Amino acid sequence: MVSRIREKYGLSERHACRLVSQPRGAQRYVPILALASQYERYGYRRITALLQRIGWKVGRDRVQRIWRREGLKVPKKHKPRARLWLNDGSCIRLRPERANHVWSFDFVESHTHDGRSLRIMTLIDEFTRECLALKVARRINSFGVIETLADVMLAKGMPEHVRCDNGPEMVARALREWLAQLGNKTLYIEPGSPWENGYCDNFNSKLRDECLKLEIFYSLKEAQVIIGAWRDHYNRVRPHAFLGYRPPAPVTLEAIT
Repeated sequence: MVSRIREKYGLSERHACRLVSQPRGAQRYVPILALASQYERYGYRRITALLQRIGWKVGRDRVQRIWRREGLKVPKKHKPRARLWLNDGSCIRLRPERANHVWSFDFVESHTHDGRSLRIMTLIDEFTRECLALKVARRINSFGVIETLADVMLAKGMPEHVRCDNGPEMVARALREWLAQLGNKTLYIEPGSPWENGYCDNFNSKLRDECLKLEIFYSLKEAQVIIGAWRDHYNRVRPHAFLGYRPPAPVTLEAIT
């Protein structure tokens, strides 16, 4: 009703709320609830960041009070993780210091509605947190990995290090020889030690939680389109706590899509 009155008579929010005896604070519920519904896996901190980026002058504490009052999901606290690097500068736990310093990639498994498998190669820049590629296919061998890395290198430049698992696709001779020819250093993690590839592991958990668990894919093409759209949202819109609740690769902040 407040919105209709403002649209019809050109009144301010304060005046419109006074006419219908509506507390002004209640008007803030609408965008909060809308964003919480649209991004159901986000907590109040990320919702606050999204509100502030579209012009709302609202603090985190106020959003949290409304969040709890409306019975919205409050993410569980997670135990802090140990650092992903060693003080002696070990290559295995090399800390990223700048863009294109350390890239890491891994694989995520999913499936289409008919039960057929999907293989997703995830590639990120550990420093900027940008998702550089999400290759979705039925199967991905070492040549598929090389093709994906080459495409990203043409667009982003050469990384100094590539961190990866020690699975068969990743230790394939063709891949090792190709990276060696380019002058890249490959950082293999120890078997049974996923925490040593923690950046990629953290990204994979977000991909599952915010996309794969919420979607049913009826074809490979549909999976490629939906997962590609999620990657675009992740890079350009999604607030990242590590980056001060900014997206890693924003292009425009006029609208949240």
